[in-house]
Amino acid sequence: MRQNPSFAMTDIAELRRVISQSPWATLVATGDDGLVASHYPVLLDPERDDLTVVGHVGKPDDQVLHLGERELLLIFQGPHGYISPSWYGDVRAVPTWNYTAVHLTGIPELVDTQENLRILDDLVTHFERRLPQPRMMWQAPNTQEFVNALEMGTVGFRMTPTRVSAKRKLSQNKPDSIVESVIAELDGSGEYAHPALAAEMRRAHEARLAHRG
Repeated sequence: MRQNPSFAMTDIAELRRVISQSPWATLVATGDDGLVASHYPVLLDPERDDLTVVGHVGKPDDQVLHLGERELLLIFQGPHGYISPSWYGDVRAVPTWNYTAVHLTGIPELVDTQENLRILDDLVTHFERRLPQPRMMWQAPNTQEFVNALEMGTVGFRMTPTRVSAKRKLSQNKPDSIVESVIAELDGSGEYAHPALAAEMRRAHEARLAHRG
């Protein structure tokens, strides 16, 4: 990902927030026939406070990705959306796309059966706990045999990245008045309204204003 100092994200807390809110990751590796990509939910390791992540892949994706043997690139995509030049007012401009993305690269560590079960359990809990009547992994009608059989079809991993690249392109290169106009449009009801992107822009904009003092 081409980096631009104006758009770079380096704060660990912010990177963790993006990963936590956007756990559906793209896993990219060099396969035997070139680049390959898979898509899985990946979570921050609950026992760490850095950018270590945990997840799983279904067999035989572990072989396709050479999991644990070759570098793996994990891509987390935060809110993103189209930005019309008409939102800038009567100035020369072209369309653009605002987005937030975090790239983590490293060689994953494969985990044993018990650790994989814990990762799978955490994954289910992470999403089910938001529901009024959550169905947890070990909850009936699931049985120990059923869960164990599912686990055998997956490979769990933990990865502490050796390279991190993160970008928050949210109109930081525009005057405050234009940033506020874009946020208002995204918060509206038009064709390209995107409240989540508006909230991400507002967060970044307020942080910049606070930094200026």
